[in-house]
Amino acid sequence: MARQRVGFILVPGFHLLELAGATDALAAANHVLDEPAYDVTLLSLDGAPVATSQGIRLSVDHALATAPSLAMLAVVSSRMTSKDDPTLAALEAALQAAAAIGTVLMGIGSGASALARAGLLDGYRCAVRWEHVTEMAHEYPATIVSEHLHVIDRQRLSCCGGSASVDLTIHWLSQRHGGKLGQQLTSAMGLERLRPGDERQRHSRSNAVSASAKLGEALALMQANLREPLTADDIANLVGVSRRQLERLFKQHLDELPARWYLQLRLERARSLLQQSSFSILQIGLECGFASGPHFSRAYRGHFGHTPREERAGRAAAWRSQPAVVAQSDSDSRNAHEQ
Repeated sequence: MARQRVGFILVPGFHLLELAGATDALAAANHVLDEPAYDVTLLSLDGAPVATSQGIRLSVDHALATAPSLAMLAVVSSRMTSKDDPTLAALEAALQAAAAIGTVLMGIGSGASALARAGLLDGYRCAVRWEHVTEMAHEYPATIVSEHLHVIDRQRLSCCGGSASVDLTIHWLSQRHGGKLGQQLTSAMGLERLRPGDERQRHSRSNAVSASAKLGEALALMQANLREPLTADDIANLVGVSRRQLERLFKQHLDELPARWYLQLRLERARSLLQQSSFSILQIGLECGFASGPHFSRAYRGHFGHTPREERAGRAAAWRSQPAVVAQSDSDSRNAHEQ
């Protein structure tokens, strides 16, 4: 395939991990594909080095105005880009020009806010860092802001902070080259699993609880009744709201319906038990509210992309591959204690 150039615009104060996740995934793709399919170009507004969140000044390849032709243009930012910030007018114009010729656009961290400022996310779903979700939704009401880890919506890609840029980039590469490449990249980069886009950011649940007492009560009821799940009507009655009100609360704060959220809670619990307990797969399914083994297996595969049996087999293989390391670690601990 023809070599594709991916440009990363670095906004001062960006987190280096978020840039490295995406660029490492592209480098791994070159290695797995055994050809230089992707080139990375670092950009700044003026061509000068850009300071990271830790104060490290990172050199770039080009100023934004002199960037070469790009297949994808990504904005890496840990902060919201406000409508009122005049220093970002050049970025807005560059993004609009890129969109006009069909360039794929990506927002990393809260970089999606730059796309929204340019009017390029109207009617699109996007993900930003959890602490900016409310602000983003308020400032750009035409954009559908999600608390998920990452989102691919047509030619617009976005993800929250941390290592979600790895997951997003691998998913995008899988779309371009097929699912087998995604599996190879997950393995090559030493990842336990490739996180799906609809997995929520770690802080979203605590934010929702603080935002609504009724929603907090509903979430607590779900967590306490995983083995024998309650119906949505039961939960609504117990917290003192109508079912319609309950659904509105979940959609407003968690971007999900109660039944779907409840299912995800049960599956997350099942995954923990598969990894950490010696219960049989059937026992775990029953413990998490599934009426039969096939029902559990279908739901698990639909959410995580593999069956409970494959989950447990993968964990067992990981443990078998590490006995020597564990033994050495135990020996080191005994020696340290004796000293």
